[in-house]
Amino acid sequence: MRKYEILEHKADLKIRAFGKGKEEVFLNMLLAMTESQRPEIKEKEKITRKVNVKATDLSALLVGFLSEALYLSQTNREVYSEVTFKKFSDTEIEGELTGQRVERFGEEIKAVTWHSLDILQKEDGVWQATVLFDV
Repeated sequence: MRKYEILEHKADLKIRAFGKGKEEVFLNMLLAMTESQRPEIKEKEKITRKVNVKATDLSALLVGFLSEALYLSQTNREVYSEVTFKKFSDTEIEGELTGQRVERFGEEIKAVTWHSLDILQKEDGVWQATVLFDV
């Protein structure tokens, strides 16, 4: 199963991620967001950041999680390729992001939007999420 795909969009970045479970679809969307920034890695040393997000439902949780990761990425000049969930429910995430410092980003993502947002479990059991990023 592929982790994600970039969907066609005229002005922004639209990504559809897949996973065997909710945690995996969140991770794969994080990876897609990270890779789409086209980071130039500064050093190989691993960095961890705590992440705590609460929301009213799963969709809001996905937007909140990605927004927090994007905020941390931009303010600390880092990218995250791993996440360890200590707590994961439809309304709350506690965990740690693991990543690396970057020299610069080739593409700037300004925000995670609610436009075209979708997260669901398909009939075959695979989870799928679609997010539009403002670039």
